Amino acid sequence: MSATRVFVARLAGCAVFDPAGDRVGKVRDVLVVYRKSDPPRVVGLIVEIPGKRRVFLSIGRVTSIGAGQVITTGLINIRRFEQRGGEVRVIAEMLGRTVSFNDGSGTAVVDDVAIEEKSEGVWEVGQLFVRRPKPTGSPFAKAPTAFVTWKEVREASAPGQSQPAEQLIATYSELKPADLASTMLDLPEQRRRDVAEELPDDRLATVLEEMPEQAQIEILVALGDERAADVLDHMQPDDAADLIAQLPAERGEHLLELMEPEEADDVRFLLAYPADTAGGLMTPEPIIVSADATVAEGLALIRRHDLPPALGAAVFVTLPPYEPPTGRFLGVVHFQRMLRYPPHERLGTLIDQGLDPVTADTSAAEVSRILASYDLVSVPVVDEKHRLVGVVTIDDVLDYLLPEDWRSHPDDDAERRAAARAALTTGSIPIPGRRAGHGAR
Repeated sequence: MSATRVFVARLAGCAVFDPAGDRVGKVRDVLVVYRKSDPPRVVGLIVEIPGKRRVFLSIGRVTSIGAGQVITTGLINIRRFEQRGGEVRVIAEMLGRTVSFNDGSGTAVVDDVAIEEKSEGVWEVGQLFVRRPKPTGSPFAKAPTAFVTWKEVREASAPGQSQPAEQLIATYSELKPADLASTMLDLPEQRRRDVAEELPDDRLATVLEEMPEQAQIEILVALGDERAADVLDHMQPDDAADLIAQLPAERGEHLLELMEPEEADDVRFLLAYPADTAGGLMTPEPIIVSADATVAEGLALIRRHDLPPALGAAVFVTLPPYEPPTGRFLGVVHFQRMLRYPPHERLGTLIDQGLDPVTADTSAAEVSRILASYDLVSVPVVDEKHRLVGVVTIDDVLDYLLPEDWRSHPDDDAERRAAARAALTTGSIPIPGRRAGHGAR
C-alpha cells in the first residue's frame, strides 16, 4: 500500500483504476463493521461505476490508496451494492455523529475518520478528527478540534445512526448535481427529505432536475408549498413544467400562484402545449439578440456561467421585442461561426440560411429527426406569426426519449442508449415507461 492512514472524507470522489491504468469508477463511501471491543474493521469501498451504479469493492482487492486515487487487483464485481445488517457507511452514517469522551471531559462531533492498514489487506478505523462545542461567552471563538483514538471516546447514540443532514451536505458539497441526485436516491426516504430540507433552494433545484419524477414529487410534497414554490422558481422552466404537470391540478395551480410571476408565466406558457410536440419540449429562455448585435456581444452572452451548454451553442436573431414571443424570427448564429469572424461583425450577416425553425405543434418525432439528421444541438420553435417562442435542445429530446426511471435504474444502460440512438435516427418516439409530460393534466 502507498499509504497506511487515509482520511475518509478525502476519499470521496477519488478515481478507482485497474492494474492496467484504466479508470473503472470513483469512491463514494467506505464500509465498516463494528466489533465488540476493537475499532470498526473496514470491509470495503462503495464505488460508483459508469451508469451511476454503486458496487462493492472488497478492501482485500485494493492494492494502493494514495495521491487521490485507488488501484485495485483487477476487475470489479458489477453487482449492485446492497448494505447488509451490521455494515455502516462512514461518510453517510458516521461523520457528524456525536461522541462522548471517556474521561468525562464532554462531547464532540466527528468531522472525519482515518482508516489505517494494520497488516496487508486488513484495515480498521484509527484516529477520529473531532470538533468540540464552541466556548460559551465568546461568539468569535473557534470550536476546538482534536485527534482522538477510537478507544478514547464512545458514541453517544446507537451505532450506524445517521449524522445530521448538514454534515452529509458538507461532505458532498463538491459533487455535480447529477452525482448528488444519485447519492440522495440511495438514501432512505426520510433521510432524503432531511437532506432536501437543508439544501439551498438553487442547489436543490438543480438536483431535482436530475431525479426521476416520482422522487421529485415526493421531495416537493414534503417541502411545503412556500418552499416548493421557491425551489420551482430556480428550476429551468421546462423542468418545472414537467414536474407541475405530474401534480394534481389544484396543487399545481396553487404552486404557480406562489411562484414569482415571471417564472410562473414561463411555466404556464409551456403547460399549454402537449408533451409530444416541440412546444411541450422547448425551453423558453434562449439567447435572443438583434441583427445589429456584434460578435463580441454574442460571445459575451454565451459565456454566462449559469447557461446550460446546449443553450450556449447558438444565439437567435429576431426583431424586437426580444422576449418570447419575440418579433419576427430572423435566424440562428452558431457560436463556432462567431469564432471565425472579428468582434465587430454584425450577427445579422452570419445567420445560418440552411436551418429552418419548427412550429410549436411539430411532433417530437419530427424534432428528433431534424436534430439527428443535421447534427444539431438545438432547433428554434416559432408560432403561427413566425415569432420565436422557444428552443428545443438535444437534452430536452433525450429526457423525453429515455424511460422515466433511467436515472435510478441504469442496469440496462447500454440498451437504453441504443434505444435512444435508434429513436433519434428514426423518429420512433414511443418508448415504454416514458413520462406523461405536460399534456397529462
